[in-house]
Amino acid sequence: MVPHLTTALTGPLLELERCFLDRETRIEHWLRAQWQEYVPPFYTSVDLRNAGFKLAPVDTNLFPGGFNNLNPAFLPLCVQAAMSAVERICPEAQDLLLIPESHTRNQFYLQNVARLANILHHAGLNVRIGTLLPEITVPTRIDLADGQHLMLEPLKRLGPDGRRLGLEGFDPCAVLLNNDLSAGVPDMLQGLHEQSVIPPLHAGWHARRKSHHFAAYKQVAREFGAAIGIDPWLINPDFEVCGKISFHERTGEECLAANVDALLAKIRAKYREYGVTEQPFVIVKADAGTYGMGIMTVRDASEVKALNRKQRNKMAVGKEGLQVTEVIIQEGVPTFETVDDGVAEPVIYMIDRYVVGGFYRVNTARGRDENLNAPGMSFKPLAFSTGCSLPDMAQAPDAPTNRFYAYGVVARLAMLAAAVELEQTASDAVAA
Repeated sequence: MVPHLTTALTGPLLELERCFLDRETRIEHWLRAQWQEYVPPFYTSVDLRNAGFKLAPVDTNLFPGGFNNLNPAFLPLCVQAAMSAVERICPEAQDLLLIPESHTRNQFYLQNVARLANILHHAGLNVRIGTLLPEITVPTRIDLADGQHLMLEPLKRLGPDGRRLGLEGFDPCAVLLNNDLSAGVPDMLQGLHEQSVIPPLHAGWHARRKSHHFAAYKQVAREFGAAIGIDPWLINPDFEVCGKISFHERTGEECLAANVDALLAKIRAKYREYGVTEQPFVIVKADAGTYGMGIMTVRDASEVKALNRKQRNKMAVGKEGLQVTEVIIQEGVPTFETVDDGVAEPVIYMIDRYVVGGFYRVNTARGRDENLNAPGMSFKPLAFSTGCSLPDMAQAPDAPTNRFYAYGVVARLAMLAAAVELEQTASDAVAA
């Protein structure tokens, strides 16, 4: 089963998919060359939007939390990719410490942790789960709704100088974070010695910015477009940034309104160029953070000056209750895909440089021009029946296997941008 496209897939996206099919060899060679220069993140998930006239990433997560939503049939791909990642980062690794988010009531997230631990176990690692929760002082069993269970154990600093991190009787080779560090780097994770921390600490949302990522993606899209002969706009969401804003105090509104107006003007110009009749819009969201918090759809600059108190309060606070002072204004990409009468967007999962599956985020309470990572969403592991790596030239460009290949190409470009971004920010992290 695949999602229904509510508009006929003709025009630019059909041409884009046909281009991907015709130039598959060139695309794969180009991507392979990039991985000679950049190190892929350990794992990545990418939210895509398919507008029918444009296919672009709208968010890239370096601490993906939805492995439980993948089709179990894709577990062998996950295990094989995890083996590759481990061999590259820490080839001698045998013991691995997995550190999840600090909550124990979200059953869906905990099922993700269990699935991730299972993948790593099959990749040849002894996996134990350490928690940053201060109330867990002894190994604690958490039973899951699907019949599985997790054992959460209190973290400990090890060694005579306390510069290694582990558990009682467990000194791991590597530490894998499934915690996005939105609230900062805990003392327990700082100053580690000769122990790989994956992803690196500067990948956390305390330091990372969406605008840095999409600046890197813009360059990747430009180079990729030149390599295969396409307009990079077809795969790239433009953006602007406001670095100082307070929704509570209503400061920075002029900056926000001006950037909204400027970006809408750019989008209108491209719509005219491609004959798109949709009304352009932008998405204003926190430049740091996740969980779909602090996001709004804007169709006119006047809207950001007319926010009521409830809307300002919603925009002012992100994950962990942190104040939003920096926002990215991103070109809105409408989605024309639906699943079970709900608006849908594909989410592509990757480990190392390989696509390992995906699912659809579906929201029956949201429109095609709104954020779907919101109350009312569900996940449909109608996962790509043929993966995202085997296009079929004998079928039409918009056949499911070929559409999914296009998804995989664009998702891998976003993953490449994340690799570029992390390399660029690594020196800043060392300096800090």
